[in-house]
Amino acid sequence: MIKALNTLFVTMFGLGKIPKIPGTFGSLATIIILYIFFHILNFSSNVVLVGLIIIFIFSFSAVAAHIKDNENKDPKEVVIDEFIGQSIPIYLYEISHGTNKLPDEAIIFYIVCFVLFRFFDIAKPFPVNFFDKNFKNSFGVIMDDVCAGFYVVLSLICFMVLSSYLI
Repeated sequence: MIKALNTLFVTMFGLGKIPKIPGTFGSLATIIILYIFFHILNFSSNVVLVGLIIIFIFSFSAVAAHIKDNENKDPKEVVIDEFIGQSIPIYLYEISHGTNKLPDEAIIFYIVCFVLFRFFDIAKPFPVNFFDKNFKNSFGVIMDDVCAGFYVVLSLICFMVLSSYLI
């Protein structure tokens, strides 16, 4: 029973079991979930943050338990790491814009975050590749996606700074 619940958690209720591009589906589900939380249900950013922190902390033991007897220490069905990494730029966008954000603007930003996150998660620039290659445990599984999420943030900050000089 606990193993089944753990599998549901790390696969985001089975999304990770989709045969083709499960990480992309996990990332896509994340932006949909967060859009619903922030723009339809109007959850407080503090409530969302507490939920994200709980998921982040629990993920280490859940992923460790899931990969314990698995030869592959970063199986494709584990997509909770995509949820965590994809949540970083979206959450930071939401708190940086407060309550003054248009839903259409948010959709565009979420799509940009999605595309950039998938790019960095697949391309694995340093230090994403460092965690992916050197830590064959739950820490490596999760931290490479956390780094990819912060690369998205860094890219968007660079874009905003450059565009402020060009406009």
